[in-house]
Amino acid sequence: MKNCIYTTADEAVKIVQSGDRIYVQAAAATPKILTDALAKRATELRGVEVSHILTSDYAAYADPSLRESFYVNSFFLSNNVRHIIKEGNGSYTPVFLSELPRFFYEKIVPIDGVFISVSPPDRHGYCSLGVSVEACWAAIKHARYVIAQVNENMPRTFGDTSIHISEITYLVPHNSPLYGLEYAERTSGVEEKIAENVAQLIEDNSTIQVGIGSVPDAVLKKLSNRKHLGVHTELLTDGVVDLIEKGVVTGQKKTINTGKVVCTFMFGSKRLYDFAHDNPIIEVRESKYTNAPAIIAQNTQMISVNSAIEVDITGQVCADSIGTKMYSGIGGQIDFVRGASQSVGGKAIIALPSETRHGESRIVPFLRLGAGVVTTRFHIQYVVTEYGIADLRGKTLAQRQKILVNIAHPKHQEAIERTFYETWKKDNL
Repeated sequence: MKNCIYTTADEAVKIVQSGDRIYVQAAAATPKILTDALAKRATELRGVEVSHILTSDYAAYADPSLRESFYVNSFFLSNNVRHIIKEGNGSYTPVFLSELPRFFYEKIVPIDGVFISVSPPDRHGYCSLGVSVEACWAAIKHARYVIAQVNENMPRTFGDTSIHISEITYLVPHNSPLYGLEYAERTSGVEEKIAENVAQLIEDNSTIQVGIGSVPDAVLKKLSNRKHLGVHTELLTDGVVDLIEKGVVTGQKKTINTGKVVCTFMFGSKRLYDFAHDNPIIEVRESKYTNAPAIIAQNTQMISVNSAIEVDITGQVCADSIGTKMYSGIGGQIDFVRGASQSVGGKAIIALPSETRHGESRIVPFLRLGAGVVTTRFHIQYVVTEYGIADLRGKTLAQRQKILVNIAHPKHQEAIERTFYETWKKDNL
């Protein structure tokens, strides 16, 4: 990979051969011009595997009609590839995000090629991976070829982001806006109450990790009166920018990476990406660092806030499937649950509405048949709904049943208790 060449996407992807496995950079950095060009070669290729965590926009290679040409191996199921399991043109590989780079470094999942999106090279020949590192470096180091979309809209960021053009096989100039998220200006009363309850658990000088969605966004908005918060997270969103500009997030009390906001990828608005550009406060690191429980735990008062699909009355958390139907993935939830729970003064929080949009309880007597347990009853600490906070640490199964019922929606509480006495009690007493 010494003689980097500028070319078009169509020309660059001609290097891909049948049977190759490609890794695609994630989220806002998804190099769609390259994946689209690859999809156009469907009639020429057979058995190409496309691997990634979540990606953005329509994934042409995931079209079931192209199943003979492309197989999708997703390490996290986003809505653009969620159909692959049912359609049979792909599958999901369970993995902690902290361990995904290891799959490539140790060739558990060998990689032939990598598609990335980078900033233009500087005068020394270095580009930036910008808004997403995750497992890119592990894939790059073990790939035969690397194809990079060169995008002037990609911010130059600090951390594990610098890549020299000598490590890139083909550079494809193509400017396009980075993928982003639209944030709702208003949140529901349920989300507001959940956020208020979560915020009660976050004290001054804490280091926080929050995920994506309306509840995490609402939580961040509730922290405006805190002092010297730090951020060590998997995903960075716009809400953190607000807190930095208000002087709430300073990172000065962080035990490690003092004064820095650490993430492995960011996903938000253009404002977020502009803020991150050439900003030494932001460090985008490999997920083997950001998501390593041993690293996370070094932050005192580490607070992790993650979501769930449902939680049973013993404290088992399903966050990746609806029964047997795969919905998302493990991601970094258990990485941060473990890290926060081992931190001095740390707290691991699972926050969710008490009901689904269809009025079903999300605090349940037992998980649905086939549901995946992401956070186990042994790892669980706090569960929060709009009806309160359940601290499950040191609680027996019987005690957990009572306090979890108390934060369920009132209309479901009697049914949950009845099922408990008819099943759990019968089988265990």
